[in-house]
Amino acid sequence: MITALTIAGSDPSGGAGIQADLKTFHAHGVYGLSVITAVTAQNTQKVHSIVEISPETVHDQIVCLFEDIHIHAVKIGMVPAVSLIESIADALKKVKSPVVVLDPVMASTDGYKLQNTDACQAMVEKLFPLTEILTPNINEAEILTGIRITNLKSARSAARSLIQLGLSKVVVKGGHIKNESATDILYDGNEFFELRKDWIQTTNTHGTGCTFSSAVAANLARGKAFFPAVSDAKEYITGALKNSLPIGKGHGPTHHFFDLYDRAGIRYDE
Repeated sequence: MITALTIAGSDPSGGAGIQADLKTFHAHGVYGLSVITAVTAQNTQKVHSIVEISPETVHDQIVCLFEDIHIHAVKIGMVPAVSLIESIADALKKVKSPVVVLDPVMASTDGYKLQNTDACQAMVEKLFPLTEILTPNINEAEILTGIRITNLKSARSAARSLIQLGLSKVVVKGGHIKNESATDILYDGNEFFELRKDWIQTTNTHGTGCTFSSAVAANLARGKAFFPAVSDAKEYITGALKNSLPIGKGHGPTHHFFDLYDRAGIRYDE
């Protein structure tokens, strides 16, 4: 059985974080394992609070899983504190870590800060050397590089700058660039590739970044190379957004199982 591990925060509304990651893994036929870094109090409207899990507990969960189970890919999401970043890095160095996809979650859609200021540099120093693919959105890429991203040219410049920080591959997600299409910039240090999809008109976008990065990790776990893994993940998140769910009073979630529901003849409003 193909497996993948997500190391991230918990979202009780089920649209983002650990919950979105596990749904995405299983939608791709990958058995999902999870290590929770923080418990959030949030809904579709806003994040209310965050309680961090102890670094020791996070470390021990990772190590004990690798001692027992063959894990084919790791996705890292929200890691709010330096101590947690250090515990994850320490644990992954102790085990035979597979490919790692890092989604550098820094803030929620409503602007709630999900990572301490000093944790950003720790992430660069401790987790970037262990990462196969980084998947920042425009805002995150700007924070990490100091480059103002307003178009695809500046997105490519940011991708180059990120590779110079010691990364192997990067996907700068272009969902926030006002362009004719939703265009992501892929860069492996040698070649650029652009992934374009039509804009999906929906306000139900909660957990889009988590879902995309988890789809990339699931595809890597299944043996796909960088460009096909990201391209297929782009196709998946586009379908999940097209069939997104109007749950809650704020930004509803994407539909992680849209394809399975369709084949089973299950209506979304049932």
